[in-house]
Amino acid sequence: MDSATSDKGSADLAAPTLADLSIAFTGIAVMGFGGVLPWARRMLLEQRRWLTAEEFTELLSLGQFLPGGNIVNVSIVVGQRFRGPLGSLAAVLGLLAAPIAIVIALGGLYLRIGQLSVVHGALHGMTAAASGLILSMATKMALPLFKRDKVLSLAVAAVTFGAVGLAGLSLPWALVVLVPISVALAWRFGR
Repeated sequence: MDSATSDKGSADLAAPTLADLSIAFTGIAVMGFGGVLPWARRMLLEQRRWLTAEEFTELLSLGQFLPGGNIVNVSIVVGQRFRGPLGSLAAVLGLLAAPIAIVIALGGLYLRIGQLSVVHGALHGMTAAASGLILSMATKMALPLFKRDKVLSLAVAAVTFGAVGLAGLSLPWALVVLVPISVALAWRFGR
């Protein structure tokens, strides 16, 4: 197995080309318009097998920690991993070009028909569907944490959920407090 394939989750697949990266992320953007994370996970793990579930969760965690959109950060890292800076550029352009064009077109359409009650009803229905997709993806992402060697990660995730979701601690404060604790625990007790 060569070093190019050992860096990624699925060693049996060749590294994607620049066109592969661009087309894949364009597909993610168009299929998941308004909520691309579930589609990104499906494409990167299940369809293309470019990442493992653990790698995706780690990249998403990094993407959430860095400034900017989570999936944009993930696309940058995935592109960089396989094709360097040009791969990052191809992935980001693939991810952003189609949605920008669609938003401009939909913005013009909304100016014309946005006041109709049917439009408001459709938007409420889309909100419910997007919430379901987010819950489904969160469940899939949490599954790797239930392995025996991931108990510490699961505990940190539960504390974070409790602090942010239940106690109402702001996300920046949660990061300031919990990131050093989780890093120290991971360093002390291993991965």
